[in-house]
Amino acid sequence: MIDLSTSYLGLKLKNPIIAASSGLTKSVENIVELEKNGVAAVVLKSLFEEQIRHEASSIYNTSSHEMPYAYAEAHDYISNYSKEHALTEYLTLIKESKKAVSIPVISSINCTSSHEWTSFASKIQHAGADALELNVFILPSDPSRSGEENQNVYLDIIQQVRKHISIPLSIKISYYFSGLARFALKLSWTGISGMVLFNRFFSPDIDIDNFKVTATNVFSTPDELPISLRWIAMLSDKVHCDLAASTGIHDGTAVIKQLLAGARAVQCASTLYKNGFGRIGEMLVDLESWMVKHEFNKLDDFLGKMSFKEAENPAAYERVQFMKHFAGIE
Repeated sequence: MIDLSTSYLGLKLKNPIIAASSGLTKSVENIVELEKNGVAAVVLKSLFEEQIRHEASSIYNTSSHEMPYAYAEAHDYISNYSKEHALTEYLTLIKESKKAVSIPVISSINCTSSHEWTSFASKIQHAGADALELNVFILPSDPSRSGEENQNVYLDIIQQVRKHISIPLSIKISYYFSGLARFALKLSWTGISGMVLFNRFFSPDIDIDNFKVTATNVFSTPDELPISLRWIAMLSDKVHCDLAASTGIHDGTAVIKQLLAGARAVQCASTLYKNGFGRIGEMLVDLESWMVKHEFNKLDDFLGKMSFKEAENPAAYERVQFMKHFAGIE
């Protein structure tokens, strides 16, 4: 009997596939359908820090100019969807989702600072969320700020949020760090239960006829898988928390690769948009068939088998020059 179960953030999951935070996870109806199709957990559509602060400012008359890391995407989100995604509705979504499904429901906040919004995390816990995922991204574009200053924002956010909750906390980060391996290790020392590699953010393009900045690459592609695969493999045996892989995971083969690299779970969104919720079942069938073929009974039999520590040729994960690879120069 093949056992696909795994643990992530201290939560028991029936398999390693998690529906990532997206528009697909903003309704109870969708969450119910995701469970029916086999997903092991859902990460709810993110609240933006600015959205929380926006409501707080209307109550306490605080200035919106106190948001030093605010960015355009959040303001656009607030202006277009604020009424539909009020804080009370978000808490209701957590409560109703918990009633409707048996799988873990993970809340999500997209944040860029450690201001007073962090107290809202306690309401998320009280509403019944099984865990909280913080999606943090600070583009290192300010020449007046050092890399260390940007990193401290991440540490401050975690410290402040942990004061308000006892449920598992994970952090979703980007790869925009000069010392990613060292910083990931430092993050894992903060008491977080997990880390998601990597978040996906707005990618700008230019409409050359209408002179407008537009969006491009809204959905991920399978070609993006190697970015997270490399870092999952290099960090899985070093950090002191669970790792989940995200971006570029579109089929069962990609799931298997991330598990071999050391991920305890994977998060998917783009493939569900493109192929429908039925894709989850297809990925699980692929995973189970592969396990039967290689005589693995449970995930722990091969989890991390191809990580940097365990791989026969770990240097392949560190190779960055094409010529070294294709010329066979070691």
